[in-house]
Amino acid sequence: MITNDYILQEDLDNIAKELKIIKTLRNSTIFITGATGLVGLSLVRALLNYNDLDGASNKIIGMARNRQKTKDLYKELCNRKDLKIVYGDILDEICITEDVDYIIHCASVTASKMMVEEPVETIMTALQGTKNILDFSVKKKCKSFVYVSSMEVYGSFFSENNNVEEENIGYLDPLKIRSNYPESKRMCENMCIAYMAEYGVPVRIARLAQTFGAGILPGENRVFAQFARSVIRNENIVLHTKGLSEGNYCYTSDTCLALLLLLEKGTNGEAYNISNPTTHTTIANMASMVCDKIAENKIKVVFDVPESNTYGYAADTKMRLNIDKMRKLGWTPRVGLEEAYRRLIGSMVQTNE
Repeated sequence: MITNDYILQEDLDNIAKELKIIKTLRNSTIFITGATGLVGLSLVRALLNYNDLDGASNKIIGMARNRQKTKDLYKELCNRKDLKIVYGDILDEICITEDVDYIIHCASVTASKMMVEEPVETIMTALQGTKNILDFSVKKKCKSFVYVSSMEVYGSFFSENNNVEEENIGYLDPLKIRSNYPESKRMCENMCIAYMAEYGVPVRIARLAQTFGAGILPGENRVFAQFARSVIRNENIVLHTKGLSEGNYCYTSDTCLALLLLLEKGTNGEAYNISNPTTHTTIANMASMVCDKIAENKIKVVFDVPESNTYGYAADTKMRLNIDKMRKLGWTPRVGLEEAYRRLIGSMVQTNE
């Protein structure tokens, strides 16, 4: 067992069962950056659990920068022989002696407030960090490389787009400070394609919807965590925008399985949307759903919209991600929005988050 959080453990078991069915990722070394982020940590846990349940015999190397945070998150796993944690900053050269078969590059700035307050650092973490990981992949001659990008690369569409496929790219204003994140993600995607063309790196790009679920990190402050804490504390949900932006979401275990499928089944040089279309909704409607169905009308939505965007929220978007390419690889998201919140809140209550 990987964790005492029974909801999270159930998610990890479900991933292992799916991997066992498709008979993938065995006897390999898998390198994961951003190992203390939600997606990176979830991937490490899922692969270790896969080893336990199916004898997959994989070696997992996780890269992290913050030693204390890593010790706290991995205290139950630190003595495992199939896990190695490497401390370092992706802004520096990657120095790992082991052979590496697969790479999933998750490390990224995810806090909207940092994107506004430290835009240069946000850009350099993306660009220089991704270059260093790609250089490392050239050296190791890995079998495949998955770059974890974001749905934010699509920007904004001038009319509602209910079927955003991977080649449909919208508008970004490069003069807006908050554009630093999606613009740098776009450049990183192109850098991946450049490394494939010039050095033969077998890259696949995953454009993630906002991902959340059981096992979120201590101190997580994105909107899903704020909504969940409001339910737990029996407090009203406060929105600092009108909530008109249309969100696309995906439960953590569904996202992890999609990324692992891409490692072996994705096509080099292709991008893939990872989202659950049934979760598509506006922020305001999601807040109302949480109040009505999860909190059973014991709390309500309150709007407190400032004159300026001091919170660093992305511009309003109206789009629905098309996931046909991922479906063709055999992936189907399982967990809808209401169940995602129930599992998230149940996990947070267990871990006193």
